[in-house]
Amino acid sequence: MPTRIKKSFLLLFLTIVCGCATFHPAPLLPLLTAADLEARTLASPGLRTFIESNLHRGVSPWPPESWDLTLLTLAAFYYHPDLDVARAQWEVKEAGVVTAGGRPNPSAGFIPQYHADPRGLSPWTLMFSLDIPVETAGKRGYRIEKAAHLSTAARMNIAETAWRVRSRLRDTLLSLYHAAETKRVLGEQEEIQGEIVGLLQRRSDLGEDSVFVVTQADIALQHTRLSLLEAKKEVVRLCAAVAAAIGLSPEAVDGTTITFDFLSAPSPPIPSKDLRQQALLHRPDILALLAEYEATQSALHLEIARQYPDIHLGPGYSWDQGDNEWSLGFSLTLPVFNRNQGPIAEALARRKEVTARFTSLQAKVIGEIGRTEAGYRGSLRKLEGADALVSTQRKKLMGTQARYKSGEEDRISLLTAELELSSAEQSHLEAFTEAQRYAGLLEDALQQPLDSSGILSANIEADPRRKEGPSK
Repeated sequence: MPTRIKKSFLLLFLTIVCGCATFHPAPLLPLLTAADLEARTLASPGLRTFIESNLHRGVSPWPPESWDLTLLTLAAFYYHPDLDVARAQWEVKEAGVVTAGGRPNPSAGFIPQYHADPRGLSPWTLMFSLDIPVETAGKRGYRIEKAAHLSTAARMNIAETAWRVRSRLRDTLLSLYHAAETKRVLGEQEEIQGEIVGLLQRRSDLGEDSVFVVTQADIALQHTRLSLLEAKKEVVRLCAAVAAAIGLSPEAVDGTTITFDFLSAPSPPIPSKDLRQQALLHRPDILALLAEYEATQSALHLEIARQYPDIHLGPGYSWDQGDNEWSLGFSLTLPVFNRNQGPIAEALARRKEVTARFTSLQAKVIGEIGRTEAGYRGSLRKLEGADALVSTQRKKLMGTQARYKSGEEDRISLLTAELELSSAEQSHLEAFTEAQRYAGLLEDALQQPLDSSGILSANIEADPRRKEGPSK
């Protein structure tokens, strides 16, 4: 074999090998992963940077003395593993765009032959061939379009996941508020009922009341105490649930002061028709399905284009016992037995399927908005009735207090009026919680807060913890 040809072949081989990627192991170690999760804290400097960059203002002192829904939502966007999964899935689809844009590589062939009886000539015959594929009908462009649309759908999934994270956090905070307020109200009732039982027992001892009356009051007291124990247990459980909704361990939120300012505002308004229409067009899951539909369009274009065969150019060279021989040929697949009808039919069916899914999703959104609007309106009317009941019981207590001071009512009558007011406040708490829960469901149907001032435009697509390595 001539030395020049050997060197050229070696140079080509080295060029191909040096351009290849290499494998870098990244073992997944459960102990280190668990330790990283346990080490996460609300005092992380990286979390502070993320919050300040999204609030466009500084947060001082750090960590904050109290955390509201906005701050906790940003913490959840920073830490929650569901968003990590959604971001990773988007990265996979982004890599798919690169894959779709790849051009087919040429292939090379080398066939050396040795002649046993060269008859005075060189015994070697060296044959080189190339196969250069040429895609036709814009197939590469359609592949890129399809991959880009699927990437857009995955990016929309990040926004949908972020909303679900925020929704779970809001609902958990509402449950925590309800449990904490229930614990407070039941504590007041226990104190009042305990005093009533004591007074009734003394009157029973004097023969002024029957044992049955004392027993009934004591049963009510025991029932309240059991409910109070349940409320205390629920507060502890929900504190851990808040940590989980953020993506932290329960110890990470121990001692954290949580404010419920988002519940102290007036009831959110009923969404306007424009807002409902906007939800039908701009919810992240709807945008994701629209992108998926466009991907099926590109896929159909691609399958139609595959009816047209690709061309393979085949230049060749041979060195035949001292003679140089050149050749140039081409080949293509003849569309004789099929013209890609099956894949085209599948692409059409997938487009039809996504169309049906999109229509189904819009119908589901319309139904969700209608049901939750009706429930929300009903809960607001119920809350108005609870407000009126509290107002009535408060006036009744004021009258009882006045008569107690004048000696017209005894201590038990006063305590009974206080207990009735506390029971009315508990009913109001239930009605208020129900209204706020329906408001949350309505926000979920719209996938945006009813109060526009609470809308967050957080940067959630990039992994905020990537630069800092293990969580701090």
